Amino acid sequence: MEEIQLELDNAKELMQKAVDHTAAELVKIRAGKAMPNLLDGIMVSYYGAPTPLQQVASVTTPDARTLTIKPWERNLIGEIEKAIVNSDLGLAPQNNGEIIILTIPPLTEERRKGLVKQVKQECENGKISLRTVRKDTNDSLRKLQKDGAPEDEVKRAEDMVQKYTDKFSGKIDELFDKKEAEIMKV
Repeated sequence: MEEIQLELDNAKELMQKAVDHTAAELVKIRAGKAMPNLLDGIMVSYYGAPTPLQQVASVTTPDARTLTIKPWERNLIGEIEKAIVNSDLGLAPQNNGEIIILTIPPLTEERRKGLVKQVKQECENGKISLRTVRKDTNDSLRKLQKDGAPEDEVKRAEDMVQKYTDKFSGKIDELFDKKEAEIMKV
């Protein structure tokens, strides 16, 4: 039945989105080296409107521990500096009048372990999303069965949903392993 296939396709799409979201959240967790996406969440007041930092400045990494931010307009340097100080990154910007320099401090062992816990929590949130999709899809499939869909097709679809859940859960585990290795590497 095509309703069953639609449910399966929807479940697969939602599970992929959960994995993509988890990956995007993990990118924001810094692993001790300077990466421009570290500043992805920073909003700068640009003529009174909150604007993403990347839209008002170029962010480069001259070396593994340094980020440089060059605003398109010089008068924004103070706003950018204020936005970084007010963020939860814990970085101290250095302003030379033309660019802002951010030095990323090396991670302590304790901080690394804290970051791994944070990564584990993000991955668990991703898995919770997968389980929610599985539950919602199975509920929809059972409703279709009550509405006359063949029981064996619904059972096959439920098995397929479980396979999707296992597959995407494995992808989240891979993301965790990769990020953990990146954080713990000195």
